[in-house]
Amino acid sequence: MNSSLFQNDSDFDWIYPEHLQLLSSRHWTPLRIARKAANFLAVPNTKVLDIGSGIGKFCLAGAFHYPNTIFYGVEQRRQLVQVAENAKSYTQIYNAGFIHANVTQINFKKFDHFYLFNPFWENIEHNHKIDNTIETSFSLYAYYTQYLFNELLARPSGTRLVTYHSSAEEVPPNYKLIEGSDEPLLRMWISE
Repeated sequence: MNSSLFQNDSDFDWIYPEHLQLLSSRHWTPLRIARKAANFLAVPNTKVLDIGSGIGKFCLAGAFHYPNTIFYGVEQRRQLVQVAENAKSYTQIYNAGFIHANVTQINFKKFDHFYLFNPFWENIEHNHKIDNTIETSFSLYAYYTQYLFNELLARPSGTRLVTYHSSAEEVPPNYKLIEGSDEPLLRMWISE
């Protein structure tokens, strides 16, 4: 494994196809954010789920820095899951995995902690879509946000959650804000 890949975004993003590299600054978690978020979420021998994992950048960075935690990503675009799997092979990271599914098909009980980089925003911000392969609408945004809210609400006390560039609409009131960050809109929560 080439650890220098995890030093800066431009080196890391190089492992992806060019059209996905161009989306990095808007759609993929920056490495400095991934490391801070993973530091909070990476309780040894637990499973972290990145909801809307895209090309897998957060999962691979988290798994690289915290080998005693397993990072999973769920992504509804099959082609992005394949790209994430290819990046996983290239980086030789083995404590990361990717699931092709809609968030409503995931059994949240299989995961301990959660990461959200505004996974549903494409439904209401049509000028910056990743592609045109999935249906988007405000009603889907509202539905997914409420669905995630309910799933997080049902998680046990001590569940950790990190939100990045999120309105926090999906964060239930039983989650206490533990830490903000000098990074804009990076928030760390624990359920009570």
